[in-house]
Amino acid sequence: MRTLNIDKFVLNSKRSSREELVKTLHRKGIKDEKVLAAIQYLPRELFVLPSLESRAYEDTALPIDEQQTISQPYTVAYMTELLNVQEGDKILEIGTGSGYQSALLYLLGANVYSIERISALYEQCKALFYSLDMNVKLRLGDGSLGWTEKAPFDSIIVTAGAPELPNKLISQLKIGGRLVVPVGVKHNQDMHLVIRQDEEHYSVEQFDKFTFVPLIGKNGWSN
Repeated sequence: MRTLNIDKFVLNSKRSSREELVKTLHRKGIKDEKVLAAIQYLPRELFVLPSLESRAYEDTALPIDEQQTISQPYTVAYMTELLNVQEGDKILEIGTGSGYQSALLYLLGANVYSIERISALYEQCKALFYSLDMNVKLRLGDGSLGWTEKAPFDSIIVTAGAPELPNKLISQLKIGGRLVVPVGVKHNQDMHLVIRQDEEHYSVEQFDKFTFVPLIGKNGWSN
């Protein structure tokens, strides 16, 4: 697992809270030891609003700037486990948001590309990643279109609810690549795992229900 440029005081603070969070996630069914280790290492308080730092290790979504949210840790762990991240994987994230999911993928050894449509969040994450010495490639734009110039990807993760399976993103997967995406109505989605089998075919597996902010864009919701 990679490490980040984090002050030792920050790493040592709230250590017991991170350990308790990992125990909670394990009890809820998260089994991937690499994912659990990365969550235990990563200080979530760096990615939440200062006024909510005391709640950073609650297993719940929290508001961030621009009327967006940082996802519930269980949701982040669940999606990351479905991705089956391998060291060196080239992964595209749709919706940088707080940057927490990007950081987790980076810790797991992935080469991370992430698209954010809201300029204020893009700038915040750009500064945060720089301070943590994280080499994540960021782009400001419509994530529903993917990142064609950097395709194909080993995996794509969509951190917002799509109205339907995003064919534009599926086409940017390598053969055998995995797409994890919540699909459904604006405030209630089913998690989907798509595996690209060849140039024209892919398999789809449906999992539990979650609630995400809507995927806004040309191939998502209009607003």
